[in-house]
Amino acid sequence: MLGIRFIKIEPTNYVLKFKKGNVVKKGAGLSFFYYAPTASLVIIPVGTIDIPFIFEEVTSDFQEVTIQGQLTYRVADPELLSSMMNFTMHASGKGYATDDPQKLQQRLINLTQVNTRAIIKAMPLREALGQSDALVDKLTGHLRASSGIRSLGLEIIGLSILAIRPTAETARALEAEAREKILREADEAIYARRNAAVEQERAIKENELNTEIAVENKKRQIRETEMAANIALEDSNKKLVALRAANAKEEADARAYGISSIMDALAKSNPKLVEAIISNNLDPAQLVAQGFKDLATNAEKIGELNMSPELLTELIDRNKRKK
Repeated sequence: MLGIRFIKIEPTNYVLKFKKGNVVKKGAGLSFFYYAPTASLVIIPVGTIDIPFIFEEVTSDFQEVTIQGQLTYRVADPELLSSMMNFTMHASGKGYATDDPQKLQQRLINLTQVNTRAIIKAMPLREALGQSDALVDKLTGHLRASSGIRSLGLEIIGLSILAIRPTAETARALEAEAREKILREADEAIYARRNAAVEQERAIKENELNTEIAVENKKRQIRETEMAANIALEDSNKKLVALRAANAKEEADARAYGISSIMDALAKSNPKLVEAIISNNLDPAQLVAQGFKDLATNAEKIGELNMSPELLTELIDRNKRKK
């Protein structure tokens, strides 16, 4: 009513009340009455503000990348900013009188892009994709040292890079290369595993062959021992056979000598006497046979010989009884 209004400023906002071109009231979180027709209010946010950004740049190897991130800043010197940009409230008390508050954020985004371009164009694609932390450190240092930001009374609180993406074609090429590298590493792992299996199999076969060789050596030693024992036994048998042959020869020589002595003695004796001695040990049948032999020897001298059947029967019966 009558142009008198009441305003309450949030603690995160800084207000400057101008009257007749002079600042009559200033501070954060103030509340007061003012006369709208003659007073101007400049309200500047002094809390931290996040600005998302996304833009495309080209790396040193002429590859396009999309950089997405967020910049956090605050107004460190609101009076300096108010002298550089217009943050005057609209006469109706709703909104700003100009679009300078929106231009401030765009100006910060432009400064961020310019500094990002200076860093990215010195990096190859692979380095840019894998060095987001280094990019953040360099970019933050450049922004904090920027004279354009200091001249606005601003302070850079933080910067984060959410993503650095190549184009779709480049991404597919990198994926293919990475996939081939992974497959190659998998093949190498399979080769190493198979090679290890072959080495283990070779070691097993070698151990088996060594075992077989050891077994064959043992068998050979056993055979050699058995052969040595057999040779020793054959030597003993040979000696035994030789001893037996010598003994048999001596026995044969002794028997031959005895028989020769007997034959010499008999040769010198009367045959009739020898026959008589031999006949003395013969049984009657043998004596009868001897008699028949003598008769046969002197058959030309015998004119007639009569032999009774009883004699022959007796000889046959005695022969049967012996059997």
